[in-house]
Amino acid sequence: MLNEIKNKLPPSEKKIAEFILAQPHEAIHCTATRLGELSSTSSAAVIRLCKSLGLKGFQELKLRITGDLQKSSDIQYSNIEPGESQESIVKKVTNNGLQAITETTEMVNYESLSAAVKALQNADKMHFFGVGASGIIAQDAYQKFLRMNKAVSYFSDIHNAAMYIANVGKDDVVFGISFSGETFETLKMLELANERGATTISLTRYGNSSIAANADINLFISAAREVPAPFRSGATSSRLAQLHMIDILFVSVLTDQYDIASDYLKEISKAMNFLKSGR
Repeated sequence: MLNEIKNKLPPSEKKIAEFILAQPHEAIHCTATRLGELSSTSSAAVIRLCKSLGLKGFQELKLRITGDLQKSSDIQYSNIEPGESQESIVKKVTNNGLQAITETTEMVNYESLSAAVKALQNADKMHFFGVGASGIIAQDAYQKFLRMNKAVSYFSDIHNAAMYIANVGKDDVVFGISFSGETFETLKMLELANERGATTISLTRYGNSSIAANADINLFISAAREVPAPFRSGATSSRLAQLHMIDILFVSVLTDQYDIASDYLKEISKAMNFLKSGR
């Protein structure tokens, strides 16, 4: 989280982030006042950094740092190079996926998650939008929420999406998906939805972005280290993290409306069995 957001922080908070990254073992033994002194800032700047990270306070920040220090150094993002062995490919792709999902889970903001679940539960209609690989995530969300007997749509084409979102209302939810948080088409869809008064939800990489700034509710995934390389395995990892967050949302909505959802799922099962019967 600190690596991803540090260059977007105000100067004093950036100093603290850089100190923690350089000397994490020292940081976990500090008070907020002492950390402010060591980073040539102040205890107030330390508290502001915690808020910028979406944490409840300094103790939670220290717990996060401690948890990271205990992680195995063997599990980290690795790009696949030409000539890799099959064993190496299997290990790297698996580790990258596990790392992305684990980090995404660790940075869940439960207040935002609860707000997103409530918005989806109460929505008259849901509209999922994403471009490119994020369009695949939007389609996955569409297929899942169809099972809730909700009016749901998904788009990856900006013109079709604009025609649909032009008529959304205040009881609808428009859900924009973009790993970078800067995809032009997704940003325009959220801006249009905001003009119409719909509730907007974003799913982006962790940190500040144009799309997150234009959404009522922000959900984040791990910012997988997608460094330039012949094979960008990070792109696969980020997609897994996005799918993971959609699964969390769907199961949360399903669980809170279990009795109703159970009836819908039974009817869906009957329909599938009818198709298989050939009658």
